[in-house]
Amino acid sequence: MREYRSYQAVTETSTRGVSFRSRTVANPEHLAKLIQGVEAWNQWREENTAVMPDLSGANLQAADLCDANLEDADLSGANLSGANVKEANLLWAKLHAAVLREADLAGSHLQGADLSGANLSKAVLAMATLPNADLRGADLRGACLIMANLMETDLSDANLRGAELTGALLVRTNFERATLTACSVYGTSVWNVKLEGAIQSNLVITPPDESVIQVDNLEVAQFVYLLLNNERIRHVIDTITSKVVLILGRFTQERKIVLDAIREELRKRDYLPVLFDFEKPSSRDLTETVRTLAHMARFVIADITDAKSIPQELLAIVPNLPSVPVQPLLLASQHEYGMFEHLRRFPWVLEPVLYDSQEALLIELEPKVIAPAEAKANQQTRRPIFPNR
Repeated sequence: MREYRSYQAVTETSTRGVSFRSRTVANPEHLAKLIQGVEAWNQWREENTAVMPDLSGANLQAADLCDANLEDADLSGANLSGANVKEANLLWAKLHAAVLREADLAGSHLQGADLSGANLSKAVLAMATLPNADLRGADLRGACLIMANLMETDLSDANLRGAELTGALLVRTNFERATLTACSVYGTSVWNVKLEGAIQSNLVITPPDESVIQVDNLEVAQFVYLLLNNERIRHVIDTITSKVVLILGRFTQERKIVLDAIREELRKRDYLPVLFDFEKPSSRDLTETVRTLAHMARFVIADITDAKSIPQELLAIVPNLPSVPVQPLLLASQHEYGMFEHLRRFPWVLEPVLYDSQEALLIELEPKVIAPAEAKANQQTRRPIFPNR
């Protein structure tokens, strides 16, 4: 290992208005131990588990730290440019404002690490694990993040221009105000990411061996690629719209038993039942959600017994969705809610099926619920209806 020097350094990184500034100095004894090599260092860590290494501000440029145990280490402001940190343990390490230009961090463990304001331009982070890591304001221009785990990683205000994100796991990742320009996003898994204020442009959704196709929205990238390249996608869409049945109803203990039974019977008949609990708190607008689900459905089964939120949801979807029949159900001992009369004027809302018990309903599900709904769906598909004309 080359000779490294401990020094006091002032580092400052500014990314899109976010400034990070630190004054750091490494512990000479800790740095001296690291200079002895990774094997000696890891042995020392095993024998001194209570010690949190202080390597802040150290010059570790081009260092060979492959497989090094740097868990909980303070590397704030350290210079790791060109260093080999492959498969190193950096869990909860402090790398605030560190310089990691062109460093090889492939396969490294960085869960919970503080990389805020770090310079990771052209760094290799392929298959690195970074869940819950802090990369706020980090410079990741041209970085390789192929198949990296970025689940719940904070990349707000980070600059990822030209970064390689092929196959990366982006689940609940925070990209607020981040720069996502000219990134390769082929094969990424994108779920519930935060993109408020992010710059998204020229995202490459195709692999290197295909003609370049670019989009400007990370959340729709994977869908656009499938739509353009997967010959089965239209068949999949047709299958969904011919099999999905949206089930609405109350989720009290008594009512949910009935809804679950209906769902199970639909499964036996090769449908794809979707049961949505409107009574649980949600961060998304419920009307928006039910509209989206209804647009995917072949027909809707709505148990209006002891109605609570169902009137609002039916009012949101029925008037503007004539291609999706609605088959109401009602416990025979109950009465229709007052607003239901308004929905009767729409021909795609069928007469409520009255039932005395769950058992009786399941027996009559095919002839009195499914068959009429299917017949109405076929009728509405053949005959275009133009509402509001």
